[in-house]
Amino acid sequence: MPPHDRTRRHWPVARVGEVAPGQRKLVEVDGRSIGLFNVKGKLIAVLNVCPHELAPVCLGRVGGTTLPSPPGEFRWGRDGEILACPWHGWEFDLLTGEALADRRHLRLYDVTVDGDTVYVTV
Repeated sequence: MPPHDRTRRHWPVARVGEVAPGQRKLVEVDGRSIGLFNVKGKLIAVLNVCPHELAPVCLGRVGGTTLPSPPGEFRWGRDGEILACPWHGWEFDLLTGEALADRRHLRLYDVTVDGDTVYVTV
């Protein structure tokens, strides 16, 4: 690691294949609750805290959302990429951490795979 990055550590959190596409696993890493999500084959690590009211956001529903559509028409998309907070329904893009209707965002962590082990960098 670069000298300025000495405080960050790689924590083993799962085995490859343990979190199937569309699934999640909650883990404790250095005193933090983190959700490990498999979004269409990409592993995403999210701090289990909603930036709105500090809810356990990783317990929320994973699904899709409505897409920009002509008046009177509702198109659905992004299935499996959107996390809805279980308390107030705020929706977040799991791939970027951005809220769909606000400037706040989820805290994402780097995920790496080495051999058969999945690591989260905190």
